[in-house]
Formats: sequence, C-alpha cells, structure tokens
Amino acid sequence: MLRFKILASSIPLILAAVLARGGLPGSHPCIAIADTSVEIASMPWRADLHVAFTDDPAAATVRVQISDSPETADFAVVDDVDSAEASACEANPATRRVAISATPDGSAPVIYLSHDGPADYRIFVRSKSFSLRDAAALVVGAGVGAGVGAGVGAGHHPLEAASL
Repeated sequence: MLRFKILASSIPLILAAVLARGGLPGSHPCIAIADTSVEIASMPWRADLHVAFTDDPAAATVRVQISDSPETADFAVVDDVDSAEASACEANPATRRVAISATPDGSAPVIYLSHDGPADYRIFVRSKSFSLRDAAALVVGAGVGAGVGAGVGAGHHPLEAASL
C-alpha cells in the first residue's frame, strides 16, 4: 500500500516536469530557415513571439496574401505525406516559438490574411499539417526574427532557404 501511495504522489511531479520541459512530444508546424527554425509553440507561455489575426485591414501591422500558385508566393507549403520528416525542424537554441493569440497584444504583430493585396508576404499552402493561419504565423515569426514584419508597410520580403 505504501508503494502505491508513493507512486500516486510522484505522478503529478513527473507530469509537471514533462510539461515544464516542453510538453508532450508531438508534431508542431515548423519551418527551418538557415540555422534556425520557427515553430508553433505547444504552450503559449513558452512562445518567443505572439501573433494575432484580424479581419480589419486597418488594424493589421502585417498583411499576408494567400496566393493561388506557389510561383507567385514568397513561401509555399506543399505536403502530400501523412507525416513530416522527423529531422526537418529539430529544436536547437536558435529555435523561435510563435503562439497564435486570440486578441492582439500591444507590440505583437497583427496579421491580416486575405486573397487580395497589397501584402508584406505571400503564402501558398496545400498541406495536411499546416493551416493557412499556421503558415502565416510562421512566416511572420521568421520575418520578425530577421528584423522585418512588425509594423512594416506594404512591401515584399521573400524568405530564402526555408524547408519543412
């Protein structure tokens, strides 16, 4: 009986350690750009950047256009596989985590996602693992990490050497 009590009391501690370390293992949408990767945070409080979405173009700080073809996009996500490659976005000290917030936060980028221009970024997404919002958040997160994206005007900021 004593062993059962010890086991039962240790389960919350083990669970807390797993959550503090980064959560349960799982696949999060991510992109790799050069030596860094940008991923959707599994837990909002672990995010390096919070982004929000708006339906009002006047309230947006970043505009992301949904392209109809990969040729016209700055960033394209196309996957026809059931699971992502395990080593495509390995976490490292340079990994940036992006969380999608329900409401805008002071200095955080506010994304307006539409099919119409003008746009700071253009994305093309045909994916089983990425939503349009995920891709937009990752692209903006990568741009903010490179010094563009927050509070930018209409422009063209292509991302180079990105992979899933």
